[in-house]
Amino acid sequence: MSQDPHDHSGRSGTDHTWSGNLKLTSSAFSDGGEIPRECGYKNGNKIPPLTVSGIPEGTKSLALIMDDPDAMGAVGKVWVHWVAWNIDPTNTELENLTTEGMTDFGEVGYGGPAPPDKRHTYVFTLYALDSELDDLGKTSTKADVLYAIAGDDDGGSDRVIERTRLTGTYAP
Repeated sequence: MSQDPHDHSGRSGTDHTWSGNLKLTSSAFSDGGEIPRECGYKNGNKIPPLTVSGIPEGTKSLALIMDDPDAMGAVGKVWVHWVAWNIDPTNTELENLTTEGMTDFGEVGYGGPAPPDKRHTYVFTLYALDSELDDLGKTSTKADVLYAIAGDDDGGSDRVIERTRLTGTYAP
């Protein structure tokens, strides 16, 4: 089932994967708060500090996707800013991620906020998975990762133990 990226409740209908203790936070901005300027794509492209807590038992890896659903109005699609997978669940500070994929900037790794028109909301979705995602390479996209997680491209819950979201805003 697709999720509304602006749903800040942390739950979605009866999908239990949204209702646990998994949390993603940042010391640089609060949930729904403003992402620091230096994290913007054209203003330093610094990765914001992110911390994971409440990792559920049985988690073998984490996956992280950062995207901009507000880009739909400006560029006609949800813009993908960061894709990472096979993150060691003991790496609770999400530092030195080595398995990152392609952004919509056409680059591998983090691509910070870059709204072309107005303030946008950026969504960091973290997945706690019951296995590592094999057979993904540096050119893998958000769709590839979601397919590997769920066997489809809508982020279903086949390998998902739990998931959570952190949102932040950024203006040009």
